[in-house]
Amino acid sequence: MGVNIKPLSDRVVVEPLPAETQTASGLYIPDSAQEKQQKGKVAAVGSGKKDHEMTVKVGDTVLYGKYSGTELKLDGQDYLIMREDDILAIV
Repeated sequence: MGVNIKPLSDRVVVEPLPAETQTASGLYIPDSAQEKQQKGKVAAVGSGKKDHEMTVKVGDTVLYGKYSGTELKLDGQDYLIMREDDILAIV
């Protein structure tokens, strides 16, 4: 999980989890129908703001909004950089 990027302020780098390929009942979902999952693992965390301490930490699994973050490709891996406020929950 060692990513060579240090987010600034209240920003977080999230590694999105892969899309679901199978339903709960066991049916396989074709590639054309798979939706991007809104769940990922925190890869790096900024230092926070002067009056706000960071809640999430590296390794946490989080839920985030559908249009949250900026996509980034680093060393062949996809990441999202977003503000901590864009994270909805820690799972």
